[in-house]
Formats: sequence, C-alpha cells, structure tokens
Amino acid sequence: MPLRYGTSTTTTDPGTGGTGGGTGGGIILPVDPASTAGSVGSMVATWTAPDGTVYQLSDPMVGWFTRTEITGWAATTYEITADPNARGGETVRHIRAQPGRLNWPLHIYGDSHMEFVTRERTIKRAFTMTVHRGLPGVLRVARPDGSAREIDAYYEEGFGGNVDEMWRNANPVITLYCPDGYWRDVQPIVEKRAYALATNFFSPFLTITGSNVLGDTVINNPGDVTAWPKWTIVGPATQLAATNVTTGQSFTLTYTLLANEKITITTDRPTVPGPAARTS
Repeated sequence: MPLRYGTSTTTTDPGTGGTGGGTGGGIILPVDPASTAGSVGSMVATWTAPDGTVYQLSDPMVGWFTRTEITGWAATTYEITADPNARGGETVRHIRAQPGRLNWPLHIYGDSHMEFVTRERTIKRAFTMTVHRGLPGVLRVARPDGSAREIDAYYEEGFGGNVDEMWRNANPVITLYCPDGYWRDVQPIVEKRAYALATNFFSPFLTITGSNVLGDTVINNPGDVTAWPKWTIVGPATQLAATNVTTGQSFTLTYTLLANEKITITTDRPTVPGPAARTS
C-alpha cells in the first residue's frame, strides 16, 4: 500500500530541543508536508499488540513517533515456479506471494534518562510481545480520506541499540515479519444470503415460497488479490452444498443444525467449528 510521505520543513526533536531538554542529543527531523497542509492531512499509524493494547506511532507527544524512512510497505514479492520447455523458454506453473518484511523507523526520546528508558521499554515491549507470546500484532495505517489498511506482523529485529544512543533518545529501525504479505481493509465485507420465510400456501391467497435452493448469487471481491472467505451457517439446516461457478470448486457440509445453531467455515487454514465449539 504505497503512501507518499515527503519532506519540506524541519522541526527540533521535542525530547531534546524543548523545555527541559538540555544540550546534546538533539536531532533535526523532516516534517511530512501534508501535516502542514490544512485539510490535506497526513497518514496515521498505530500498532496493536497481542494483548489488545493500541499504541500511537504518529503522535510525537507520546514519547516516540515514526520517521520518514519506511521501506517494504508497498507491493509484496512473488515466487514464480516455472518448467523449461523443449522448444526453449519456460512455462509458468505456479505463482506464490511471499511474506513481507517492513522496516519501520522510530524516534524515541525523553527529557531525562529515566523518562527515555521508560518510554523505550514501553514501545519495545509492545513489539517484542509478538515473539514472546507467539501471536502477531497488527500494524494499521490510516489515510487522510478516512480509508485504512492493516497487516499482521511479528517483531524480528531492530531494538538492539545504536552507537551514541540510548541515553535520552534512540532511532531504532524495526523489522516486522508479515506472514501474509498483503495489507487488508480494516472493514471486512459481509454478505448475507437467506431463505424467505415460509407462508401458508392458501392464505390469504395462492402463493409460492422460496425453494430450498438459494441458486446462483454474485459476491464481488473489490480487492486486488484472492480472498479467503469465512462462512457462518445458521440453522435450521441439514446440508449445505456450495459451488464456485467461476473456478468450479465446491464443498458440501452435512450436519444437522437446529434453529439458531451456527457453524463457521474458515477457508484460510480450513477449519469448521460446530455449535459445541468443536473443530473438525
């Protein structure tokens, strides 16, 4: 998800150049021109740790903020498998998206050594929690028009400390490992399909109700890559047969569901949790 982020004017590090900053350790950082462009606005980044805590990454007043040298957050890379042809050249057999690695630069500061240490430990724990707990965090980037994208990520490296830092400021460049490689919309698309309620065939006059076959239905994927949907089937039902008429792929679920009982089918890492939360 490419986001244009340039430079124009400069500002003094609020942790070392403002009141109580003293001397030494101050740096001059570029300012996003969009942040001074009135209604144009600028990007806003947040990090959600595995415990659900949300950390602002674009607000200097919290004690750290994102610098401009972000890399690896545009298009993902691909692995192409091909077979050689007898006549020369190759035939592409398979294309697979690779995991992503984002390099996310931060500036962390404090008016005193202990204030800096507290802030550095706080944001470091937010990222390293992913490897300690074995669960991903979520990096989210919002644009000025209100749209936003997010990606699951694990901390890989970057908080090792640099020369002449770690006293009252630091400039770590964090490497985030993103298993999927793709950014996703923060608002999932939800489509609902249901049978019409049955009515008395003779009252108030002759009618025909919906059959037990939903028939063809169109679901649009507005994204750029293949989507892996999650199905939720609400009873009563005894069987669900679904066919993708575009690809020819199909599946059948045979299970007796009472009224309002639910089964969820997850297609990415296929699982089928039933009403009793058992997974098959």
